[in-house]
Amino acid sequence: MPRAIRSLIAAGAAGIVLAGPAIAPAAAAPVRTPQSPASDRTSAVEARRVDRVPTPKLGWYGCYGYAECATVRLPLDYDNPKGATTEVAVLRVKARDQKHKIGSLFLNPGGPGGSGTSIALAAPYFLGDDLLDRFDIVGVDPRGVAASDNIKCFRSVKDQTKAYAGLNVAFPWTRAEEKAYVASAKAVGKGCSTTGKPLTGAASTAEVARDMDVLRRAVGDKKLTYLGFSYGSALGQYYANMFPDRVRALVIDGVLNPNAWIGQGNARHQLQETRLRSADGAYRALHEILVRCAEAGAEQCTLAAAGDPVATYETVAKRLRKKPAVIDDPVYGQFTVGYADFIGASLGALYSPYGWTDIVGITEELLMLTDPAAASAARAQARTALARRAVQARQQRGYDFPYDNGLETFLTVDCTDAYHPTDAGAWPALAAAEDRRAPYFGRLWAWGTAPCARNTWTVRDEDAYTGPFNRRTSAPVLVVGNYWDPATNYQGAVSSAALLPNSRLLSSDSWGHTAYGTSDCATGAIDAYLLKVKLPAKGTVCVGDAQPFVEVPEAPDERATASKSALAQRGEPGRGEPKRLPPVVAPLPALGTLTVR
Repeated sequence: MPRAIRSLIAAGAAGIVLAGPAIAPAAAAPVRTPQSPASDRTSAVEARRVDRVPTPKLGWYGCYGYAECATVRLPLDYDNPKGATTEVAVLRVKARDQKHKIGSLFLNPGGPGGSGTSIALAAPYFLGDDLLDRFDIVGVDPRGVAASDNIKCFRSVKDQTKAYAGLNVAFPWTRAEEKAYVASAKAVGKGCSTTGKPLTGAASTAEVARDMDVLRRAVGDKKLTYLGFSYGSALGQYYANMFPDRVRALVIDGVLNPNAWIGQGNARHQLQETRLRSADGAYRALHEILVRCAEAGAEQCTLAAAGDPVATYETVAKRLRKKPAVIDDPVYGQFTVGYADFIGASLGALYSPYGWTDIVGITEELLMLTDPAAASAARAQARTALARRAVQARQQRGYDFPYDNGLETFLTVDCTDAYHPTDAGAWPALAAAEDRRAPYFGRLWAWGTAPCARNTWTVRDEDAYTGPFNRRTSAPVLVVGNYWDPATNYQGAVSSAALLPNSRLLSSDSWGHTAYGTSDCATGAIDAYLLKVKLPAKGTVCVGDAQPFVEVPEAPDERATASKSALAQRGEPGRGEPKRLPPVVAPLPALGTLTVR
């Protein structure tokens, strides 16, 4: 077992003991799920909430060329099913082989705030053909999101822009930036707790799980088949524990531990990042890439030509902490790139299975640009390359017409699901402490939840679910964790699998965020489980096709992230066409390739 993997497993989450047989070879054959003890039952309270809602009639109509769309009105409050409602959007891509259809496969891309209808429309571009043959692929826009009734915390784009003014950084670094960020965090928290109501108080993960159970019934399935990525792993675990006897097959890939997500007991006063340790996963991945760069040498990793890559990365970070780099390019214009931009761009790179190429490129370019002694031609080349990245990032950012509620949907779920510290003014010191534990990325992951401070985000969902998360499901849950995931720490998968008594952990020695699509091993194991409810052998570890500096890809990976209209223009791909990676949504919003001021 490689030293990095040994240290990864040894690190563990607090209180988690990793036990069981030795890791099996990646080629271990799947085994049929054994007969297990009877599952726990849906509680009487939860069953009453959802079962008294009449089964909706979905008025499907053709949309986007190869899909069908529908909308349905569901109770805003399941304790008052005849009261106010909210509209929820649904999209499906019908199974190719309707005669042998197993049922519906519900997808969620993460976020929170990711569009379920978008990932369902993109499914033919990334899901295995056998799944597309046998399942209707169903995506639901969670309440408040995308084509569903929208959460809106401000009355206008003008008001929103004013409130967001201090948030236009990857994370605040200077005291002035921290002050502005705290002020904006408070403004957003107050806006969502007033103007955003009532939907901001009725869109927690539990409400989405209830919606999904009603929609499971609406598509004619007796039990749920589900594949959730990133935050979608939290939604999957909520459903599994709220409706444990209604699970046919459930996969979670890129896993958040739900107890850490919420904050149980004394942990409710901590930052959510202190509990989830996303920054630890990001730092571990970055450090391993830089170590492997040194081992590969300058021929495979050009950054090694400058000396120790770990030290070189820190040199760039030190220079940018001291003074931002100003890029004045004759073609792309003027940009300022600071320390937070460098770290934000690094995290964005780590989301890709081929992210090491961008880590090397960005570090080399900034090393050259911040060195006054560097040759002018080399500095000019670095300046142009960075300016190109900055322009690309700028095109991905910004809030303008029409109203963009992406940040507000993310926060609505996180702030109502979870406990957070009381005062946003405490974030500078708390975030600095995270950075000391997890260099570079601690601040970035910590600051994202500042609007959730409980004395400014005051709206609550009285029906939010807080556990337990250890209920026995009617079918096993397949828990998939990636060793080098920079967003959902591998230990989240280990600890979640330990929580669920009827689950199996599938590990993947792969790069980027989530494991599906990174190897035939991981993709095949997930597909086989969804099709036949066959689990991979205990201890199976898949190895990603892309490994740093072993073989540089001819072209970078591409996630199936095109807009619905673009996918409609392309049309549905045929059986056997090359697959892309799933369009997973980052747990923090607005992570671009390079953020700029």
